[in-house]
Amino acid sequence: MQVTLHYKCSQIKWSLNGPYLTSDGETMPRNPLLILTFIVLFFVSISCSSTEVGANNTSVDSSSGTVAATLPTTETTVFSEGEAVIKTATEVPNGENLNLTETPADASSSYPGPTPNSPATPSPAVPLEAYDTANSYPSPSSSAGTEGETEIFIPIAEAADITPSLQPTSLPQPTVMPSPVPTIDFGAVRTELEAQGQEIGFVKMGFHVTLPEDREVLDEWMTRLDAAGVPFFLKTVDNAEPLFKAQELMRESGVPHVLVYRSTGSVPHYELAPEAAAQHHWQTQRDLFPPELDPNLVWIETLNEPDRTQSEWLAKFALETARLAMADGYRWAAFGWASGEPEPEHWRGPTMQEFLRLAGENPDKLAIALHEYSYTKDDIAHEYPYKVGRFQSLFQIMDELGIPRPTVLITEWGWEHADIPDVDQAIKDLKWASKLYAAYPEVKGAAIWNVGIGCCFGDISEQVQEIIAPVTDLALQKYYAVPAEQQPINPAQFEP
Repeated sequence: MQVTLHYKCSQIKWSLNGPYLTSDGETMPRNPLLILTFIVLFFVSISCSSTEVGANNTSVDSSSGTVAATLPTTETTVFSEGEAVIKTATEVPNGENLNLTETPADASSSYPGPTPNSPATPSPAVPLEAYDTANSYPSPSSSAGTEGETEIFIPIAEAADITPSLQPTSLPQPTVMPSPVPTIDFGAVRTELEAQGQEIGFVKMGFHVTLPEDREVLDEWMTRLDAAGVPFFLKTVDNAEPLFKAQELMRESGVPHVLVYRSTGSVPHYELAPEAAAQHHWQTQRDLFPPELDPNLVWIETLNEPDRTQSEWLAKFALETARLAMADGYRWAAFGWASGEPEPEHWRGPTMQEFLRLAGENPDKLAIALHEYSYTKDDIAHEYPYKVGRFQSLFQIMDELGIPRPTVLITEWGWEHADIPDVDQAIKDLKWASKLYAAYPEVKGAAIWNVGIGCCFGDISEQVQEIIAPVTDLALQKYYAVPAEQQPINPAQFEP
């Protein structure tokens, strides 16, 4: 006779097979004691085949393998469209997932974060009704189910690991991202102003750059202004990389950014005749101009704060250099006068007037480079208009002489050579200067001193980098309505 029984509790299989008793592959001789043991196990098997009692108050139906929900529970708060709902999850040993039940709750409910135990194959989740996973935080993962249904799985823990006195921890809140800075629709503003006989004026404050340690420090400023259609002003010394980036942006977008390059070694040979000095100086500076820069897009500046007592010599030097530069296809910015220079009478010299007339007649090829500093961080308008705002003296004289106002590039602008005010005060000063320069279309921009390393500059670069972001925001949020017709010079109009 052959009888096979399955002992459900221990999953041990016994067989009475002829003269031998077999247990899971092990065979032993049959004797009365073993037969008696077999009979006892038979009745025990019958008693446990209906229900198996597990650890931790868990009951399992042996015929179906389904775990009955008789376990401790924890609560999970799920936020949806401003409304908090508690999802009650039954804690299950072996990492199984159970269906969720929904009860109202306030937003102070928390999820205690159970720790997963040994992996197991989860039972199919029961679809949870009235739960929008697309608008909830945190977002539970879901399995594919019937169309229109949402199936939810959450992490579960061993019930034995849950301590009744465990204090819930706060659910991490989503990071609040700052609102993007609103940008003016400058194209629409331009159209509206033109219909009223006016022109749009931009914030023209840019940056003077040497060799910054962070080569990408100005990238966001450039790209954001370019994307908004706002021209920016950038001047560099011995560093073509930022200008090349700006130049390529300009090629693609068509935004008329104002770019200026200067090489060091810009002191002319005053001991020579001005024309000879100009020829030597121009050849040297032209050969130093980076080949990757386009001279049709980037201005070249070849002088830096020359000797103001040599104004007529410099006028002859400038006249010759202008002719050479235009013949070679370059856009040349002359002089680079220091702040507070030159004296008004220096603009009235005969040769200087000749050069100014040539510059006024060629505003896209020739420019006057000026520096405007207050020389004190405590007052940007110190002695206004004799330092910052001094360009107005040049325009006044040009108007008196009947010469067209030339293009002006403020290739250095600031407070002191190694210090600036705190950020809030600096932005107030920049707003005032922006209004001043915006009133004059001939002034193409001003380069804030200085981003980059250099002799005796202190930590000016670190200070100026702190205002790059607010300067960017200012340029994206501000414009000026400028009369289309040239206005008379009135420095008092811009007194701070």
